[in-house]
Amino acid sequence: MNLLELITQPFEYGFMVRAIVATLLAAVLCAVLSCWLVLTGWSLLGDAVSHAVLPGVVLAYALGWPFAVGASIFGVLAVAMIGGVRATSRVKEDAAIGIVFTTLFALGLVLVSVTPSQVDLNHIIFGNLLGVSPEDLVQVVGLVAVCLAVLLFKRKDLTLFAFDPGHARTIGLSPRLLGSILLGVLALTCVVALQAVGVVLVVAMLVVPGATARLLSQSMSRMLWIAPSVSVIGSLVGLYLSYYLDISSGGSVVLCQGSIFALVYLVAPREGLVWRMIARRGPRQQPLEADAPEKTAV
Repeated sequence: MNLLELITQPFEYGFMVRAIVATLLAAVLCAVLSCWLVLTGWSLLGDAVSHAVLPGVVLAYALGWPFAVGASIFGVLAVAMIGGVRATSRVKEDAAIGIVFTTLFALGLVLVSVTPSQVDLNHIIFGNLLGVSPEDLVQVVGLVAVCLAVLLFKRKDLTLFAFDPGHARTIGLSPRLLGSILLGVLALTCVVALQAVGVVLVVAMLVVPGATARLLSQSMSRMLWIAPSVSVIGSLVGLYLSYYLDISSGGSVVLCQGSIFALVYLVAPREGLVWRMIARRGPRQQPLEADAPEKTAV
């Protein structure tokens, strides 16, 4: 089998075409959003929302609703509960996040175990990329279009909010509103990524591309190009590996993205571990001519 056949063979199957399209859409959206999550320090919140939507997805299946509806409701509910616990008690934010998302995730696991369904609801947890239906793909396309439109339209305001919320407030912007927009997009993005990698691995797609781009550039505009590129490359390589090696597609995608991050972490210019070690050691100093010992006259 030559290289061209290796590349084109997966496209002979409809399920693989849908899987590739869904993965690339999820990869681009998660990567773009991850730039702001990394800058605002909301990576843990992304983990919380991605797990908290599980009961909403299960209830949506049970009621015959689009699963995006249930997931969005519980994503917003999780954010509201975290904010409520933090504002009305002495519990700190990280503890509030841990309490809310583990409780809602546990509720989702219980609902999965007792809800009769023709669909294997365990696929929500671990992903079912190769089982994406045409209807699911239409839903993913719609959600990605809405989320990307919001992020790109508000990108300047969101970037200012991420770097300096105080300055954003002084020029008339509402940090609370911008934070709510970011959290709303986060909830919808989790719904999209559920199709690709499942609840457990969504956080990797929401954090790894942005963190990788952060190591490669300090410019937000460049990060918004680097992160999707990294995510798309890792996703494509992961999909091809899962197809030819018969391994988990979601796990393979995340593993490839993590491998790219590890490589950048080691060798990125100026920020890479190897380069920083070389810079600390520096060139060995040559002795000055005046410091050289004088030859003894014979």
